[in-house]
Amino acid sequence: MQTIPINTYNSPTVILELIYRLKVKDVMTRSLVSVSRDATMRSVQSLMKHNSITGVPVVAHKRLLGIVSMDDIIQALDNGYIEEPVEKHMSRNLIVLEDDMPVSFAISYFDRYRFHRFPVLNKEKELVGIVTTRDITTRLLWEINHEIESLERSGYSHKTADGLQHEIRTFSVMKHDFENAGYASTEIKKQLKSSGAFPKTIRRAAIASYELEMNIVVHSQGGEIIAEFADDRITITARDSGPGITDIDRAMEAGWSTANEWIRSLGFGAGMGLPNVRSVSDSFAISSDASGTTVTSTIYFSDREKNTHTIDKNQSEEEPA
Repeated sequence: MQTIPINTYNSPTVILELIYRLKVKDVMTRSLVSVSRDATMRSVQSLMKHNSITGVPVVAHKRLLGIVSMDDIIQALDNGYIEEPVEKHMSRNLIVLEDDMPVSFAISYFDRYRFHRFPVLNKEKELVGIVTTRDITTRLLWEINHEIESLERSGYSHKTADGLQHEIRTFSVMKHDFENAGYASTEIKKQLKSSGAFPKTIRRAAIASYELEMNIVVHSQGGEIIAEFADDRITITARDSGPGITDIDRAMEAGWSTANEWIRSLGFGAGMGLPNVRSVSDSFAISSDASGTTVTSTIYFSDREKNTHTIDKNQSEEEPA
């Protein structure tokens, strides 16, 4: 079943606040690719390929009539009616969201139904957007980063990481376990926050750990995330049991991915995971063969952050917070 790696029961408070504050219209994709009822299945196939999408709504006068999915196209190819109009073969039994619904409704819909996307209607029952799991997670990540940046700009006071005890934590990660995906990165972020690490350090570690964790879930046979907390750094190691990366140089290119259509339809496999990890790391290493892949990301608690803490701790009234 398709899920989003967050829920409304045990997610951190900041996540819950965002889930209930944001509306579906805040996360949906507004620039729609749609077709009329007399378009052919062939033309929809071409639109899907050109726009890298897996579903196209059928619309007349802003009213949603149905949706043509990748499965519908495959059936049309297999059964020889790819040149016929979409009206004859589109999916009409649709479940929709309204643009004023809280994002929590959308999350529950993805948990409840086996759909890859939901059309979004306004109060006039006009089609105004489409929501996928990727739309939701992308917006939530953006909002979380924005919250952290706001704290940084306001001069939020933190303890340095100098007093952090050396500790190693290991998290098991299973193949295609999207329900629990994100647990390791959440726990790593919690520990850094409780130790008084700086927001920029927490954000970088959260990005690195989440991307590495999702890589194991999406691309491997399973593995583990190892987080080593030291006085001056955090080292995050992702180790899986195969099948390995055949071309590491290609894998480090932004946008290159081996994810299949099903993984992409869930909103993952965009090919940005490893490039994102490298971009937030002070030290980055990767090795891979048929037995598995090991990626190591090290993030230092920088002197600049420590100096900033000294200013915060001893600042005069004239100094900005």
